[in-house]
Amino acid sequence: MSDIKQYIEQNKQRFLDELFALLRIPSISADSAFAGDVAKAADFVAERMREAGADKVEVCKTPGHPIVYGEKIIDPSLPTVLVYGHYDVQPAVPLELWDTPPFEPTIKKTELHPEGAIFARGSADDKGQFYMHVKAFEYMIHNNALPCNIKMMIEGEEEVGSNNLADFCIANKERLKADVVLISDTSIIANDCPSIDTGLRGLSYVEVEVTGPNRDLHSGVYGGAVANPVNVLAKMIASMHDENNHITIPGFYDKVAELTAAEREDLNKAPFDLEAYKKDLNVGDVWGEKGYTVLERTGIRPTLDVNGIWGGYIGEGAKTVLPSKAFAKISMRLVPHQVSDEITELFKKHFESIAPAGVKVEVRPHHGGEPVVTPTDSVAYRAASKAMETTFGKTPVPTRGGGSIPIVAMFEKELGLKSVLMGFGLDSDALHSPNEHYGIVNYLKGIETIPYFFKYYAEGSK
Repeated sequence: MSDIKQYIEQNKQRFLDELFALLRIPSISADSAFAGDVAKAADFVAERMREAGADKVEVCKTPGHPIVYGEKIIDPSLPTVLVYGHYDVQPAVPLELWDTPPFEPTIKKTELHPEGAIFARGSADDKGQFYMHVKAFEYMIHNNALPCNIKMMIEGEEEVGSNNLADFCIANKERLKADVVLISDTSIIANDCPSIDTGLRGLSYVEVEVTGPNRDLHSGVYGGAVANPVNVLAKMIASMHDENNHITIPGFYDKVAELTAAEREDLNKAPFDLEAYKKDLNVGDVWGEKGYTVLERTGIRPTLDVNGIWGGYIGEGAKTVLPSKAFAKISMRLVPHQVSDEITELFKKHFESIAPAGVKVEVRPHHGGEPVVTPTDSVAYRAASKAMETTFGKTPVPTRGGGSIPIVAMFEKELGLKSVLMGFGLDSDALHSPNEHYGIVNYLKGIETIPYFFKYYAEGSK
């Protein structure tokens, strides 16, 4: 594969143009108004798979958004890699906080991406990252360098919980039969410090509703005599952390896996600059559970965070109203050996128990997923590590990811497959935020690295 850099350089503009075309499609899975665009994105991915050389490419219908599948079986006796990614994206609101339109990809230089970054919703999560695999596959087919079988499954519901993926996997076990899952939906520490996630936190996501009086009330006539749902909800949420930022839900920590002192020491060996971290976020100090470092708080400790809160009048000017209802969306990141359904039930029970008599509360579970730890002594992990070392010139650092990819645990349960989390983005790429971006260098480095993973995995599997 000595010519891979040359191939990328010769096709660089086309690779960018194709990604830009995909990024222009607003495939927002959470909003039904964009269902047509999600379907359009699926068709786009399927066509690019076919052009790259995949066989049996199909846009598979589900009760929700479609799953795109394609494969190339060169020899059934060789190992098979199942590549997973997602083409759906987060909503782009609030639009006014974007410097450039979210679905008009724009290249701009940044401090961490001096060669330029692609600003667009989905550029890093996950269109830019999964599309690296399509282009790496194209290179391997074009140069007769595919050393083992490949199957690609790109879904359209990851950002809303992958609700139909498990059923699809169960119904297609033979079709999806493989030896390992390869995923690029995570980050590296820095462009000069590659890393591979060896663990992910799980997730419990709920929406809560607090109802007080049967209608909005005049705050002068009724204020002070009737419970204000917004005030009550704020107090209830605030009570869920103590003075040490420890979560107060009874039983919440019962199954949390505690790392040994040696394991914590190893985790904190990963390069981390606290001052640069604070500067990047423009915060005066960090915040979190007492007794743990930033790397521990974001990798091995569970959390409870409000993702959105609303109620009452928020329009221009003043309206002295005591609202009838208040709402919040709350996510809890989980660690081994917490179970998402159990944590959701613990939250529900606690939330209902702390509600004062003047209000009624409802907890509506949205979606969840289980935490995972991936092996570092497998052929696949060693192949990923060697591939990154080949292209970055440094051995990647094993890290624990703070985010959640619920399907990793599902793949292990339903397909019996372990996953390798070989991502190429940066945590600072504003995933899920306005001005999401993805470095051009990162995009092209992924295309360069992925064929080496296949090469080393095939060699190590002999």
